[in-house]
Amino acid sequence: MPREGKLFSTIGQLQFKSAVVRTGFSFRVFSIFIYLFPSLINFLLRTYQNMSSCTVPTAPAPPSLKDLPKVAGDLKSELEGFSSSKLKNAETQEKIVLPSAEDVAAEKTEKALIEGIAKFNPAKLKHTETQEKNPLPDKEVVLQERCHQNLLNGVEHFDKTTMKHAETSEKCVLPDTKVIEQEKAQSNLLSGIANFDSTKLKHAETQEKNPLPTKETIDQEKSA
Repeated sequence: MPREGKLFSTIGQLQFKSAVVRTGFSFRVFSIFIYLFPSLINFLLRTYQNMSSCTVPTAPAPPSLKDLPKVAGDLKSELEGFSSSKLKNAETQEKIVLPSAEDVAAEKTEKALIEGIAKFNPAKLKHTETQEKNPLPDKEVVLQERCHQNLLNGVEHFDKTTMKHAETSEKCVLPDTKVIEQEKAQSNLLSGIANFDSTKLKHAETQEKNPLPTKETIDQEKSA
C-alpha cells in the first residue's frame, strides 16, 4: 500500500475511534485517542508548514514511517472486531422546568407595567407651573450674619502697627525653707538605704512561743 494510502487509512481509523468514543464504547478507546491526537496534530502542522514553505507548487514529500502515529495492536484488533449491533439505543430526554407561581406573578406585573408605560396617553397630564419661593431671613438670622461678617472683616483688615511690643519675663520661683528640708530628708533616707552596710547586722534566731492557757482560762472556757 502506498504511503498516501496508509495516511488516509490511519486518519480513517482515528475518525472511527472518535465516533466510537462519542457513542460511549470504551474509556480505554477514548484515552488512546487522546494519546494519539497530539501526534496527528503535529503531523498535520508539519505537513502544512512544508506546503507553505515550498515556492514551487509541487506535492509535499510524504512523511516517513516513524512520523506516522502508531496504533496499539490490541486496540486495532478491538476496532476491527467491533460490532455496532452491541450498541444500545438511547433516547435523549429533554426536561422543561416550569416556572413557579412567584415567577409567573412577577412576569405578569412587569409585563403590565411595560404595557402601561407604552400605551400611556400624555394628553391626560395637567399643566403645572413651578413656583419658586425664596423666603427672606428673619431679624435674628440677619444679626448673626452681620456679626460673623464683621468678625471676618476685622481679622482680615487688622492693622498690625497698632500692636505694642511686649517682652516675656520668665520668673524662676525658688523653693522655701520647708521644701528644701523635706528634699534633704528624703535624699538622706535614699542615700542611707543605698549605702547601708549589711555586715553591721547581727544574727538573730526567731523563737516561737506557744503559751499554755492557765487554770482560770480553762475554767472560763468550761463555764462558757
